[in-house]
Amino acid sequence: MIQSMTGYGKTELQLPTKKVTIEIKSLNSKNLDLNVRTPSYYKEKELDVRKKIAKSLTRGKIDFSIYVESIGQNLSSEINASALKSYMNQLKEVSDAPDVELLKMAIGLPETMQTSREKLDEGEWELINNAIDEALVKINIYRADEGAVLKDDFKKRLTIIGDRLDDVIEIDPQRMENVRERLRKSVVDLKAKVDENRFEQELMFYLEKLDITEEKVRLQNHLNYFLEELNSDTSNGKKLGFISQEIGREINTIGSKANFAEMQKLVVQMKDELEKIKEQNLNVL
Repeated sequence: MIQSMTGYGKTELQLPTKKVTIEIKSLNSKNLDLNVRTPSYYKEKELDVRKKIAKSLTRGKIDFSIYVESIGQNLSSEINASALKSYMNQLKEVSDAPDVELLKMAIGLPETMQTSREKLDEGEWELINNAIDEALVKINIYRADEGAVLKDDFKKRLTIIGDRLDDVIEIDPQRMENVRERLRKSVVDLKAKVDENRFEQELMFYLEKLDITEEKVRLQNHLNYFLEELNSDTSNGKKLGFISQEIGREINTIGSKANFAEMQKLVVQMKDELEKIKEQNLNVL
């Protein structure tokens, strides 16, 4: 089952003094491009988080964030008494204002309030780690759902290319006869004497160069291979990309050998569907 690289997962965790929100977003990328944003007191766990995400999501441009909203009583700041006293003494030397007024001035000066750095609580982190796992499950479900949509679109376009290939096979005898008749007419128009045996030999040699039997067989095989990969248990967008290139190579060769307007139209239609497949394949994991 193919998966899209586009996805979204979110979980919320209610703790006694804070609300923790975990959010994961992903878009398509050739490789793993991971951006992690967490509060400073969770930084020591960032490497573990990166490993967990890389193992679960494999590839894509991924933004991972942990947002913390404090609730209830959670005092993390305290008065720097020594700095405050120093400011008060200095202010008294230059002002006769009451102590209350001096205190108001001193409390707004630098370093009178100091913030204590919140420490990591391992029990709290275990809950957050479980919430991260939940968010990863959600984003992978999202990716799988998007992949199912892509799969249906791929199958539709493969069917169209296959139908156009059937049309190519159907008109191929007419094309070869058309080329043969054009060459004969050109010789007649020259009003020159030709060795009929030699002409037939040269004609057969020329027609062999325009033969597309191998291209038709290979193109059908590539279409079948692409479909097999769509139905496999793993998602491999890079492999599908390589198969798309091979499909394009055979279509282009048929077009270059066509020498027949009706077949060229069919080739253009196949190319159009293939370009849509390539564009969509950029989103496949």
